[in-house]
Amino acid sequence: MTEPDQISPQHFIDPPRPTALAYAKHLALLALTFCTATIAGTLFPFGQNASVPADDPQTLNEVMQFIFTLPSRYAAFLVDAIQKIFNDTATLTYGLSFSCSLLFILICHEMGHYIACRIYKVDATLPFFIPTPPMIGPAGTFGAFIKILSPMPSRRAVFDIGVAGPIAGFIALIPVAFLGIWTMEPATAEQLASPSGLVFADPLFMRLLGFALGHDPAVSVGNAFYFAGWVGLLVTALNLIPSGQLDGGHAIYAVLGDKVHYWTGRIAFVIMATLSVAGMYFFGSPSGFLIAIILGVMMRVPHPSPLDQTPLDAKRKAVAFLTLVIFVLCFVPFPIQIN
Repeated sequence: MTEPDQISPQHFIDPPRPTALAYAKHLALLALTFCTATIAGTLFPFGQNASVPADDPQTLNEVMQFIFTLPSRYAAFLVDAIQKIFNDTATLTYGLSFSCSLLFILICHEMGHYIACRIYKVDATLPFFIPTPPMIGPAGTFGAFIKILSPMPSRRAVFDIGVAGPIAGFIALIPVAFLGIWTMEPATAEQLASPSGLVFADPLFMRLLGFALGHDPAVSVGNAFYFAGWVGLLVTALNLIPSGQLDGGHAIYAVLGDKVHYWTGRIAFVIMATLSVAGMYFFGSPSGFLIAIILGVMMRVPHPSPLDQTPLDAKRKAVAFLTLVIFVLCFVPFPIQIN
């Protein structure tokens, strides 16, 4: 797909390979993320198990008691969820379907970046997976990232490394989303009349896939593969926002340069902040505010300048248009809506 730029010999020294200790550290994070994602897949909102039981404290004493007892109640809730996973084959299968599908998408995304780094002889870490306690991080993970440890040799390298991740992740999620839509069961009249409280807004890709397969996800019951594909689409869309050092930020910098990258980050923040307020007003959903905060941080992070500023060729500009199409297919302005 890519060839290293001919800049100078020192830029082509092979970076050191990961040590055994590094492999152990990254595999441990992956294993822990696998566990947390498996548990999260069985819980609300992705699985059938309920969320942590909530009281309705009225007095100050009740509020204080609620706060002090919440950690123990959460721990008891997790123990009960884990026991159910080990004691019920259907629950275990559902949780594994979710975690394996989601981690497959995330691994493909991060390895796309990592392999592109190896092609360009850019020193980078193996993927760091970020496990989160189930229900706190709804999917049991906040995703993954690699850390670049050496300068970028060229704008071509910035572009290829930046877009390799979302393109690989998008290709990986296609069979997962296909399986999710294909195996969806139509919602009953009772389920449609009494929604759970959370509505997962379907990106254009899910809608088109549902139309092609004759399964409208808006009137169907989600399953583990559907939810894993949905999270994968959300992660891909967020990464392709043209801001900071997000993948979309790398792409816009490589294609259009530093000044355009500077302004697209700020425009993206203003648009997302506006959408956050609209989402809260119309759908009661605060999810957009987290994205706006991330973009607010990202737009303040300067993009490092690659050594070679040669503009991109026509082939890469065509790939840039492809990543824009992927973004349109994945992005939804109000991903989670509250009834």
